[in-house]
Amino acid sequence: QVQLVEFGGGLVQAGGSLRLSCTASGRSFSSYAKGWFRQAPGKEREFVAAINWSGGSTYYADSVKGRFTISRDNAKNTVYLQMNRLKPEDTAVYYCAATAQARGDTTPRVEYEYMYWGQGTQVTVSS
Repeated sequence: QVQLVEFGGGLVQAGGSLRLSCTASGRSFSSYAKGWFRQAPGKEREFVAAINWSGGSTYYADSVKGRFTISRDNAKNTVYLQMNRLKPEDTAVYYCAATAQARGDTTPRVEYEYMYWGQGTQVTVSS
């Protein structure tokens, strides 16, 4: 059974940092592009960041560019999201996702491009 599990959410003060991780089980995801999305209360889920299968190509939403960094360790079947200089508006449930459909340097940025999803982890940033 394929499963993605996120870790690392929590409560942090504005200006602080958190690192989320997402570990896959059930199969190797080393050839899959991966992404992070988030959903704040009362809002639709939105794209945060994506990374291609090798880690050589990344893409970020404008709202997190320069503050968040996505990376991956294929040996550990894990993708990370380092979040620095957090703001209250970053408060949301964060989801990781993976897809085998993206090739080369492609970094998928919309939900329907992803095949597998984690259950989400809550990130709360207090002011």
